[in-house]
Amino acid sequence: MPHSVFPYRPETPISSSGNATGSMQASELTLRLLEHLALESEPCGVTELAQAMGLAKTTVHRHLRTLLAQGFARQEPGTQRYEPGIKLLQLGERLRERFTLGRTAREIMQRLRDASGQAVTLSSLVDNRVVVTELVQGHSVIEFGIRPGTEMSLSGTAHGRVALAFGPASLTQAAKPPDAGTLSRQLSAIRKQGWATAANEVVFGVNALAAPVFGSGGRYLGAIAIVGSVQYIPARPASTQIDQVTGAAVAISTNLGWRPT
Repeated sequence: MPHSVFPYRPETPISSSGNATGSMQASELTLRLLEHLALESEPCGVTELAQAMGLAKTTVHRHLRTLLAQGFARQEPGTQRYEPGIKLLQLGERLRERFTLGRTAREIMQRLRDASGQAVTLSSLVDNRVVVTELVQGHSVIEFGIRPGTEMSLSGTAHGRVALAFGPASLTQAAKPPDAGTLSRQLSAIRKQGWATAANEVVFGVNALAAPVFGSGGRYLGAIAIVGSVQYIPARPASTQIDQVTGAAVAISTNLGWRPT
């Protein structure tokens, strides 16, 4: 039997009153059931699941119906046995990419920091939000306030503009720009040149230069950027800086399986 991070306990009554305790118990049972399905090498029947988890068959069946409805489990038509659903695979793949992106990028981010002298940030998409996931501080004595976990504006930051230009089309609807025409022209230019800036927009006197990172199949995963004073990263960055950032983006993308078309 695979080891579970959720300890199996004899079934406890689940409140039907809708209180917090009852909801927490129900959620825990659903998670335990999902984990059990994921760890088993073969599809499981209701009786087998109930015995393994110390639960009543009616309880297991009720929670299985929830997992089925949400796509986290599927039922084999012939045997009526249960196994993990496609949504669990999709979420696992997204998490794998996110963690792989961070591990792959760290050494390249440090090299970019050393070459440019500026702070380096890495962002990824989390539920159509652009979130900073990695940070390497620059050689400057000034530290910028952006930290891992910071959500970046879609239309007012370099990371956000790169995501809008190269990411899924659904992001454009989420951006809700005040001037859609101007944003459309900006995104067209970003796609053509392969990078974006945001001088004096997040913090006055600060600019960022970002380029997209892709995975296998050309799917947009995130962006890498240098961040620093406009004194060192002007609104129109130097060609050397552009080459440094876009080169780092290509290096990360290549390590993640991306191949130019």
